[in-house]
Amino acid sequence: MHVVGSINARLGSKRLPYKNLMPFAGRPLVGLGIEILRRAKRVNEIVVSTESELIARVAQDFGAKVLRRPSELAGDNVPSIPVFQHIVEHCPCDVHVNFNINFPLCAPEVIDRAVDFATERGEALSVPYAAWAQTADRLRHYGDPWAPEKK
Repeated sequence: MHVVGSINARLGSKRLPYKNLMPFAGRPLVGLGIEILRRAKRVNEIVVSTESELIARVAQDFGAKVLRRPSELAGDNVPSIPVFQHIVEHCPCDVHVNFNINFPLCAPEVIDRAVDFATERGEALSVPYAAWAQTADRLRHYGDPWAPEKK
């Protein structure tokens, strides 16, 4: 089974600009996230989705593959699912797991467990929301992530 671990890292954070490049525990946040994904036993490939040349260079320095995010997927109001679908389209896999680097103290075991649950159930979200995993099949049939949520 091939598992792609991803990090979504935009440069244009409204709340904290350049957040993904700021140091945490002596490393840029995106670099620390790559190191955590590398320690996860279930992850075979690490991809950073970004629109930023600066983030791309840091990600490559830490040994991750970089997937350039098109402008239509780089805005503030873009849901995560289309970004995940873009990743899986360009990096085929059986399971995709996204690591939210807003949780830089997350243990790699949390990521592995999300992969295991997604393999069994199609999708898994950790609490707190550090890891969100889906099978490739689940992402292909996710429905319209742009549609308003029904209540």
